[in-house]
Amino acid sequence: MREFVAALAATAVLLAGCGSAPSPPGAATPTGTGTTTPTGTDTASPTASPTTSPLQLEAAYERVITNVLPSIVQITTKVGLGSGVVFDKAGHIVTNAHVVGQAEEMEVTLATGGPPRPAKLVESFPAGDLAVIKVDRPDGLRPATFGDSSKLRVGQIVLAMGNPLGFSGSVTNGIVSALGRTVSEPQSAGSPGATIAGAVQTSAAINPGNSGGALVDLSGQVIGIPTLAATDPDLGGGAAPGIGFAIPSNTATDIAAQIVKDGKVTNTHRAALGIRGSTVIGDDGQPSGVGVARVERGGGAEKAGIRAGDVIVSVNDKETPTMAELAEAITALKPGDKVRVGVIRASGKRETVTVTLGELPGD
Repeated sequence: MREFVAALAATAVLLAGCGSAPSPPGAATPTGTGTTTPTGTDTASPTASPTTSPLQLEAAYERVITNVLPSIVQITTKVGLGSGVVFDKAGHIVTNAHVVGQAEEMEVTLATGGPPRPAKLVESFPAGDLAVIKVDRPDGLRPATFGDSSKLRVGQIVLAMGNPLGFSGSVTNGIVSALGRTVSEPQSAGSPGATIAGAVQTSAAINPGNSGGALVDLSGQVIGIPTLAATDPDLGGGAAPGIGFAIPSNTATDIAAQIVKDGKVTNTHRAALGIRGSTVIGDDGQPSGVGVARVERGGGAEKAGIRAGDVIVSVNDKETPTMAELAEAITALKPGDKVRVGVIRASGKRETVTVTLGELPGD
C-alpha cells in the first residue's frame, strides 16, 4: 500500500489506465516539476534539421517503426489490455503497474503477430506505476534499445507505439512538449494512484491501450513509457488533444533492472514522509488538508512528532490541501531532505515541524 494516493479534480485531469481496465478511470491534476536519476545510455537522440526533406523524414519514421515495433507487445489480462516493451532476451517485459492490475498471469502477443504466449508477473511497483512480467517462451523476442531520457530536449520528434483500443502495433507521432512534470494518477480498481516525477509530456496521441508501450525518438531508442492521457472536464471529460505523459526511460530501466536482478525494488530513490492518510474536506466543502490516519514506525513523521489525527496543511510553506498535492510535493524531494511541515493538531493548534524524509519502500 502506498503512502500517498488520491485524485484531485481541476481544470485539466489525467486518465490513469490507458487500457488496463475496461471502464474509464478517475482523474488527477498534473502540477509542479520533478527530476529523475539518469541510469540509461549516454546517447542524445537526433532531431530533424531545417534541411530535412519530407521524404527523408518519412524514411526516418519508417526505419524507426520497422526496427522498434517488434519489441512492442500487447498484454491481455482478464479485465483489459495494454502494452509492454521487451526488456531483455530472457523474456522480461516492462509495462505499467495499472496494465497488470491484480493479475498474476496474463497473455502476451507480439506486434509482429503469432499466437498469444502465457506470461507471469515478476513484480509490480505501484508507487511508480511500473511492473515487470516474464513470458514462458522468450524465443523470437527482440529487446528494445532504451535511451537516456536525461538528454531529451523539448521539440524532439517522438513516436508512441502500442495497442490503443486493441489495435495492435499502432503508431502515433508528436513532439516532446515539456520535461520534468510531476503528475498524479487517481486511485481506483484499475490504477494504483501513482505519483510520477520527471514525467515526459508529449503531443503524440496516447489512447486507452497505449499504456506500458514505448515513446521512441528518431534514433529508435525508447525514451519513455506512455502512461497517462489528459482529459478536460469542460469538455465533459473528453480528451484534451495533444497532452500525454510518459515515465522517463531512465526511471523505467532503473526500476525494471532492480526487479529482474532481485525480484523486487530495492532502491526507489523516492522520498517518503512516513504517513498514511486521506484528504480532509472542510466546512466549505473544499479540501483543507491531509488527515493523518497512521504514522509509520521509525519514519520521519513519527520522529518529528506528527501523530494520527493531525492534519497536514503545507510542505515548505506550500499549501497541500489534498493527498495528491502532498504526494507531488514529497515526490519532488529526495530521501534525507529536511522539510518544514505545517500541521493542525487535534486540539486545533497550528504548528510547523521539521521532518527528515525517509525513502519510499519498494514493496
